[in-house]
Amino acid sequence: MDKHDKNFLKNMSPFLIVALIMFFMIVSFEIKADDISYHGHEVLISTNDQDRTCLAKNIYFESANQSMAGRLAVAHVVMNRQESDLFPDNVCGVIYQAKTRVNWKGNEVPIKHKCQFSWYCDGKSDEPKDSQTWLKAIWIADLVLSGYYPDITEGSLWYHADFVEPYWSKQLELVATIDNHLFYK
Repeated sequence: MDKHDKNFLKNMSPFLIVALIMFFMIVSFEIKADDISYHGHEVLISTNDQDRTCLAKNIYFESANQSMAGRLAVAHVVMNRQESDLFPDNVCGVIYQAKTRVNWKGNEVPIKHKCQFSWYCDGKSDEPKDSQTWLKAIWIADLVLSGYYPDITEGSLWYHADFVEPYWSKQLELVATIDNHLFYK
């Protein structure tokens, strides 16, 4: 290692180093929960990669600009819906629930603005662009899927941003306001 390599490593932020290590560990082999700890805290990894990816995308697209509490709250709404008889019984089913139509190619596609979560049918790409935010969304998804954090929404099944007023909000009980989202049950 020459002088420049040592300076590069010394100047990297601890969060970036941990994020890079976790990223390479996640993509290179299966991780067991007992295999990783960070400053003495166990990092819990979910066992269902599909649930993890779906929940992480929802956290990323619905609440990337929110605090940790806001991101956890959005994730818990998905988990609460999964447990409710009103919604599909799996994480991805809850997130991708939408009114659909058959397009000109014969593919079933979501109808724009007719989804449970707006990002899924807004006509934009559903691929995360910001790596650091995406890694944090995966980490939060793992924490929620493992049950590490309790539900701070008191069982909420619905939420919306504070700059809209959906017709259904008046019929429900407002439970919490976290960042710019209002949560209902």
